Amino acid sequence: MTKDLIKYLTEFTTPDRAGLFHRIADERTKYVTVALENIYQSHNASAVLRTCDCFGVQDVHIIENEYEYTINPDIALGSSNWLHILRYNKEGNNTEEALTSLKKKGYRLVATTPHTNEVTLDEFDIEKGKFALLFGTELDGLTNKALNMADEFLKIPMYGFTESFNISVSAALILHRLTSKIRQSAIDYRLSESEHDELVLEWLKLSIKKSDLIVDRYLKTHS
Repeated sequence: MTKDLIKYLTEFTTPDRAGLFHRIADERTKYVTVALENIYQSHNASAVLRTCDCFGVQDVHIIENEYEYTINPDIALGSSNWLHILRYNKEGNNTEEALTSLKKKGYRLVATTPHTNEVTLDEFDIEKGKFALLFGTELDGLTNKALNMADEFLKIPMYGFTESFNISVSAALILHRLTSKIRQSAIDYRLSESEHDELVLEWLKLSIKKSDLIVDRYLKTHS
């Protein structure tokens, strides 16, 4: 049914637009995902969303403990429309729920922070399995809960007086390096066929006016 719906909705857009959705979905990945913990500066978190879209990372996990995350449209530039943003904000401290959920899905939790057992970007083993990159607040970094739940620790080598990068810069540097390594490897990083089709269908619905009515009409005539 999903493929049939995609074929039907493609009639309501341009061939170039539909082709673009398929080409971008071909390069989307869930092998790596990003989790942002308690980010209070919306422009930085929005920049991370834009970076994730640019490097093909489909899922972003937003952990809202003390601060509610709001998208800055001037920074995100619509990138949030094409990503899956999963929010964790039902409890006072949502870190454990978010990270437990990621572990259940088979992700290695990789804290991006200096630590006694950290590895550099070049040393990080992408082939041990899919992984979630954890980023903390600009001021304090990741919470102790996140650090205690992390499986591995990753750092960006630095050679100046400043001790850390801005979070959006860190995310860009790390994702550029690691997604490049993944794409150059033999890892099957792409979405499954069903995930690919569901994503293309989702994007078609987003881009077509009154798509819900069009889909309902199709389902009524093909049920």
